[in-house]
Amino acid sequence: MPSPCAIRNPVLLIPARLAASRLPDKPLAEIAGVPMIVHVWRLAVSADCGPVVVASADRAIAEAVESAGGRAVLTDPALPTGSDRIQAAISALDPGQTYDAVVNVQGDMPMLDPGAIRVALRALAETDADITTLAAEITDSAALADTSVNKVAAGFADPSRPTRALYFSKAVVPWGDGPHYEHVGLYAYRRAALDRFVALRRGVLEQRERLEQLRALEAGMRIWVSLVDKAQVGVQVDTPADLARARELMRACRPN
Repeated sequence: MPSPCAIRNPVLLIPARLAASRLPDKPLAEIAGVPMIVHVWRLAVSADCGPVVVASADRAIAEAVESAGGRAVLTDPALPTGSDRIQAAISALDPGQTYDAVVNVQGDMPMLDPGAIRVALRALAETDADITTLAAEITDSAALADTSVNKVAAGFADPSRPTRALYFSKAVVPWGDGPHYEHVGLYAYRRAALDRFVALRRGVLEQRERLEQLRALEAGMRIWVSLVDKAQVGVQVDTPADLARARELMRACRPN
């Protein structure tokens, strides 16, 4: 008999919009001659987990993806978060709920290892999680102190296996000696969990920490987190400096 946690038909969605405060138009920023959103779409396709669709707030993003051979769906530009965007997209694409899991792949991770996507999806199939996500060990003291680096508190008795996420914070958590983990913002949702999550009111801790995943924890939803190597994440592009680094690294990786 199949496990009640089994995932049979996942879909990968990549939310993207041009109106980013720190780096406007970043999905269309060229890296190695290709728009960043196209790099991410190609990586998601190569994960070979299911169909990949870009949930776009802007026609220009959709056109870039479609020109590369991909599929995009337009969503309301006023939607406040990527989670709202992917939920709107899947509701339009699949009103009959054929897909039983939705993976939210961030559109600003052009060097993401496709294997990391499979790790998150596998954890969803192997646990009772409503949502799964990823983390990487923080080995740099400056990154640990940086409030722009989001941390997750999770007790990995076996680092090769997923475990429950207990809290997320911009602060250094937990206290005491031992490893600390950076949260990697890639999520896999059971379909019903995504619908429930976006319908929830913003939580007290979510508003205080400015981390929307706390809304799920405050509502009693189960988030499980898996460890990946930092190299599997690459550069998450939030600022012009991040973009310059991604360009440098991807230029170095290109064959002569």
